[in-house]
Amino acid sequence: MITELRAQNFKSWKDTGALPLAPLTGLFGANSSGKTSILQVLLMLKQTVERPPDWNGKLYFGDEESLVNLGSFDDVIYQHSPDLSLGISMSWNLPEKLTIMDAYEFETLSFYFNLFQESIGSFNYRAGEHLFEVKPFSDEGNYEAITSDWRDFVESLFRCYGIRTPSLTPQRFFSGLEKAFENLFSRIRYLGPLREYPRPHYAWEGKHPKGVGHYGEDMVSALFSGRIQLLSIDEQILKWLQRLELIDSYRLHPISDTEKDYELRVKKYKDGPEVRLTDVGFGVSQVLPVLILCYYAPEGSILILEQPEAHLHPKVQADLADVLIDVVKNRNVQIILESHSEHLLLRLMRRIAEEQISVDKTAFYACAIDNGTSAIEPLKMDEYGNIRNWPQNFFGDEMGDLAAKAKAEMQRRKASK
Repeated sequence: MITELRAQNFKSWKDTGALPLAPLTGLFGANSSGKTSILQVLLMLKQTVERPPDWNGKLYFGDEESLVNLGSFDDVIYQHSPDLSLGISMSWNLPEKLTIMDAYEFETLSFYFNLFQESIGSFNYRAGEHLFEVKPFSDEGNYEAITSDWRDFVESLFRCYGIRTPSLTPQRFFSGLEKAFENLFSRIRYLGPLREYPRPHYAWEGKHPKGVGHYGEDMVSALFSGRIQLLSIDEQILKWLQRLELIDSYRLHPISDTEKDYELRVKKYKDGPEVRLTDVGFGVSQVLPVLILCYYAPEGSILILEQPEAHLHPKVQADLADVLIDVVKNRNVQIILESHSEHLLLRLMRRIAEEQISVDKTAFYACAIDNGTSAIEPLKMDEYGNIRNWPQNFFGDEMGDLAAKAKAEMQRRKASK
């Protein structure tokens, strides 16, 4: 689980400050306030890790087919100032203890790097009292690796988090740290805010995807894969679709002898007719990828969800909070989400009051922007689900609208007399 994240000079963020993350973390705020940018930090690192072995860059900003396409260093650096450096730091719990050279044993790690336009400024790993650092040795682009026990010259840096050097000692140190970094990002699954439209039919060619795709395009493949892996995926999904009052049942109906093409058929109510997914409300197809990912992703995964409530009725948005709580509590999955939904947040507050989830298992933030610079404020939640620092007009000015409506009504009635 990621326990802390910080970004400096990234897009609209001069500095997010150190943000503690919890098993269930939510980012709320207006459009273009910087919420998504915080998620993009993690996605940028993930796609850097997943580049082919022969890729020699330091940080991969993406292209049209990557998780996120950020352009170039000039595009992402704060206020497009080339003299600034991009800094990212994070801490996380290791799924199992990491032992290095039979001398160091870690359960948690922290990582930091800063990137200039042309090169990595430095990076380091920290575990307890131990610091393993790589930093410039001279102005000629040479680096050295430093620990409390030794220092050695570094032949080359591997992306933003590892080294390549002929010296055996630093290799033995940093290879373990590098693998821990890569393992962390291999556990991240992402679902974007724009899920694809439902299809008349779906194809399954025996693949076992890591997730449901950026747009939910692999959700049917994930369903089949989950069945083969003996996951109780259909049971969980059907339970929640019924509790959300969206449909009563679904099934995958083969439409060819090869059993590669399927219709996703659903019943709106128990004794109702069976129809294709394209013939029911749009919200069903939009929430299905969320549900499937939540119960398909392996335990220990980190799910990044953008607007999981998109295209859902307010009641369903609220009920979706119960799905997230169930996944976090019972599947050992961390969820980091970005949302505009007051209904979802209010249900989470209620569940904290009802002790369905403890406040220390959650972290909620309000993002805002002023003159092009983003700011973030932790929502101070007490054990009874009260937010003590509810921002003004956080989800709009509902009371202001009601007061203005009442005033307009009074004026019209007065004028009609």
